[in-house]
Amino acid sequence: MENVKQLTVNAIRVLSAEAIQKAKSGHPGMPLGAAPIGYSIFTNMVFNPKDTAFDNRDRFVLSAGHASMLDYSLYYLFGFGLKKDDIMNFRQLGARTAGHPEYGVCPGVETSTGPLGQGVANAVGMAIAENYLANKFNKDGFNIVDHYTYCLCGDGCMQEGIENEAASLAGSLKLGKLILFYDDNDITIEGNTDITFTEDVAKRHEALGWQVIKVKDANDIGALNRAIKKAKAETEKPSLIIVKSEIGYGSPLQGSASCHGAPLGDENLAILKKNLGWNYEPFDCPEEVFKHCKKFGNKGKKAEKAWKELFKAYSEKYPDLAKEYETWKARKLPDLASIDDLWNFEKDDASRGYSATVLNKLAGYVPFLIGGSADLAPTNKSNIKARGNYSATQKDGSNMHFGIREHAMAAIVNGIYLHGGLLPYCATFAVFSDYMKSAMRMSAIMELPITYILTHDSIGVGEDGPTHQPVEQLAGLRTMPNMRVYRPADGRETAAAWISAITGKHPACLFLSRQTLPMLDGTGKEAFKGGYILSDSAKKTPDVILIATGSEVSLAVKAKAELIKDGIDARVVSMPCIEDFEAQSAKYKESVLPASVRARVVVEAGATATWYKYVGLDGKVVGIDTFGTSAPAGKLFEKYGFTVENVVSAAKEVLSK
Repeated sequence: MENVKQLTVNAIRVLSAEAIQKAKSGHPGMPLGAAPIGYSIFTNMVFNPKDTAFDNRDRFVLSAGHASMLDYSLYYLFGFGLKKDDIMNFRQLGARTAGHPEYGVCPGVETSTGPLGQGVANAVGMAIAENYLANKFNKDGFNIVDHYTYCLCGDGCMQEGIENEAASLAGSLKLGKLILFYDDNDITIEGNTDITFTEDVAKRHEALGWQVIKVKDANDIGALNRAIKKAKAETEKPSLIIVKSEIGYGSPLQGSASCHGAPLGDENLAILKKNLGWNYEPFDCPEEVFKHCKKFGNKGKKAEKAWKELFKAYSEKYPDLAKEYETWKARKLPDLASIDDLWNFEKDDASRGYSATVLNKLAGYVPFLIGGSADLAPTNKSNIKARGNYSATQKDGSNMHFGIREHAMAAIVNGIYLHGGLLPYCATFAVFSDYMKSAMRMSAIMELPITYILTHDSIGVGEDGPTHQPVEQLAGLRTMPNMRVYRPADGRETAAAWISAITGKHPACLFLSRQTLPMLDGTGKEAFKGGYILSDSAKKTPDVILIATGSEVSLAVKAKAELIKDGIDARVVSMPCIEDFEAQSAKYKESVLPASVRARVVVEAGATATWYKYVGLDGKVVGIDTFGTSAPAGKLFEKYGFTVENVVSAAKEVLSK
């Protein structure tokens, strides 16, 4: 048995090195050094390689995504459906074995990883979801939600601030089923970590509320197994298993930074095989390795069968709860657009206030909605009033308190969604979306329908000044593929934005105002189209088209009234979501913005860059391409030209061309 264990570990090493060498691209160092860690995780995990979506499977996240060949070698050997050709086509066009693990592309991959440290935060999110759902659905010994989240990271992940943010929250929440392996090989791209990273990682995590376990030698599989057993025995703390390893183990480059991010080279690969006693043709593995790995897959099949029998008995004893579990698992939503109450508002409000009204109503129809803010819930208006808080001591509340940890928060909600069973959102000030951008980008890449509540959406923030006044954030997020950006003008547009966000297939940002926005005539379900005629011209073809978003829509309506007095026929188009508008038919878009009308003015209190496709060479954008300043909001809107007079002047200017 010991021989087949070592043979399997060496198979992981050689397959990884061969694939990287063939691709002439990749990171062989960590797969060579951490192969025993990967093997130990997979031989202790509960998984069914023939059903990678098995509800009660353990989750595994490779946070150090550059070591992706470690992932692929494991999935290949343990029977997840990868083929020899997949390994041979590593990093090639169309391959399932991409340069970094990609969710939805390679079977078994639970999340896309690459930006260092984010995988750790994803794993924290998965552990939170397991903890929350277990508290909700487990009854009287029927532990239908009962699994672990494993994560493997390296020195790079440990140096990124997001890891500390996520680890701090995990310790505070006492996530006892989270097991993080740290491949401590003391090497990064630039050399030994002594030049930049001399902190005591163990003491830091102990201070953050983690159990810390040390394994002196990564090649000691027995010690790794004992460490996992000890981690599972600790139920009140997440566990960090620090494993000393040597990067590039077995190769002439062992212990050197030169094998971190470049192939070994043919000569060094040959020496690696000789050192490991590997006498097989390229990409070949002995059958006994596959047979050995298959045992663990078969064990997982039995575990899934036992779980299904448990769930059947659970369904008989708790039929309503079982039905609710299935609803949560599928994230089944009612026809939200048809619920009249979601479209009703009692008074004028800031769009953050309208959002709070919609969110709290939605909570009554979507019980698996969960989320919170980076310590800004009272001002983001992101709390669900009828539900309690989620914490280490109160696990039934769905209001998350992420602390002042925007970067980790965004990556954690990705993990919550990826786990399944919950529909998460998170909130902060729009200007601090910059702290979240990398994790938001990952949700866009993975096409996860996360809702980002981003309040204080413009210079309307006022006295807090340029550090807190978002100017370029709207434009920046609009350029991100798969990201939908909503800037609603009133309550009904906010309702449409929320419904679109949680029923869509991509992440969405809700840019919401601090200042009060009046309810407008003509808003409603047309907002689902992203852009629509809010107030039409008297003639079939208007003289000028005013396009606006958010707080500037009411300004455009007022400007139209003034233009009419001067005999100018204007159409007002509200454009709460450019992405949704672009998804409409060419015929619809032409009906809203006829090509024959080249006199166009866009009005938005933000950077102008993304609007020129709509105004062309003859139009004009009333926006702001400088940073703001500290003053009351009303004074700032006047200073930067967001007045009826300036919009009217802009319309007349474009008409004169």
